Amino acid sequence: MAPSAIPRLPDSTLAFRREGYTFISTRCDRLGTDLFATRLLLRPVVCLRGAEASATFYDPLNFTRENAVPRSAQHLLQDEGSVQTLTGLAHHRRKRLFLDQLTDRSEERLAERFAAAFDAALSRPDCRRFVLDTEVRAVLTEAALRWAGLEAAPAVVQQRSEEFGLMVDRAGSLGPPNWKARRRRVTTERWAAEQIARLREDGAGEDSASPAAAVALHRDDHGQLLPEPVAAVELLNLLRPVVAVGRFMAFAVVALIQRPLWRARLAEGSAEDELLFSQEVRRYFPFFPLVGGTALRRFAWRGHEFDAGDMALLDLYGTNHDSRVWHDPESFDPDRFRGWNPDPNTLIPQGGGDVVTGHRCPGEGATLGLISSAARVVGEHPEFEARIQDLTIDLRHMPAAPRSGVVLTRRQPPTSTKGQ
Repeated sequence: MAPSAIPRLPDSTLAFRREGYTFISTRCDRLGTDLFATRLLLRPVVCLRGAEASATFYDPLNFTRENAVPRSAQHLLQDEGSVQTLTGLAHHRRKRLFLDQLTDRSEERLAERFAAAFDAALSRPDCRRFVLDTEVRAVLTEAALRWAGLEAAPAVVQQRSEEFGLMVDRAGSLGPPNWKARRRRVTTERWAAEQIARLREDGAGEDSASPAAAVALHRDDHGQLLPEPVAAVELLNLLRPVVAVGRFMAFAVVALIQRPLWRARLAEGSAEDELLFSQEVRRYFPFFPLVGGTALRRFAWRGHEFDAGDMALLDLYGTNHDSRVWHDPESFDPDRFRGWNPDPNTLIPQGGGDVVTGHRCPGEGATLGLISSAARVVGEHPEFEARIQDLTIDLRHMPAAPRSGVVLTRRQPPTSTKGQ
């Protein structure tokens, strides 16, 4: 085989840790290419960016997610046997389980439950200060549990929200912080297994139509129930992403703070404006920086020969900010989506390709509904203001978040002067 003609860089582990979200796109721009080879943690990888790269990466004949994620992240976000690690018919059948639970009406119910819980949290007389990036996780956890048909007692909500938060926050970390989160995940998986066992024991009972029951009673290609540990992992894969949307919500409120005209527009209640705004939040702000894949076969793309087993990293953030596709990509402009013709490989904050046959996240509709609900509820509570705080988003930190956490503070009512 002829040697690859693509640029080859020395080990880039330190540079990647130093630069974070912009690591791949910076080098693609500098090298004038959409792919280059390097090493991360001494492992050879090919880094890709752009819509064409996304189409190649998400072609189910080309790459699989199996063995593509560092163990430090896999044990927090996926774990062994989960839908993300499957290929072919096994993946298609397991993916169908999630798609069936995320119908339009089901996503609406989830958004409605969240909006009601969020409104109730802000309406409490004792709620004087709300740190969106962290406190909204409990609200999302409660909504997710109730939507899935599970118990949502305060103690359960508090513990699960902390655990889900650690899974998301520590996925990009190494060493003790990651180890602590993985130890906590053991507790979460034990709880999930208990829910699966309970639902199976009573045949799901009154909850037979709930998303949690669907996971518990799902059967594989051989007609067998999933092993309890695998079903527990898939239950977490249904719940944890809902809580992860809290990061998008924090970004959405940052956008409303920095662009008050959009807060006024959303207050008018236009469903179209809510969708445009939510899509731009997903495009503009940093969610996960990249996704990994392992080549399934030998094939060529852009002059590079991939062999089976080769590791590739697709730049999600850089593709969402690709100036060849997005006009003035570093500007926040929801109106860019007015009349937009959806393309599965240009807007990829939650993955690209086809949602049914590939590994694109099936929860995009739910994400859009939850972001819209958060923005709407904040708009309905003008008594909360965002006082001076540090809303800087450090792209070197993965996953990124506003430095202050986005603090909403209730205005103090004017002091009465009656009788003075």
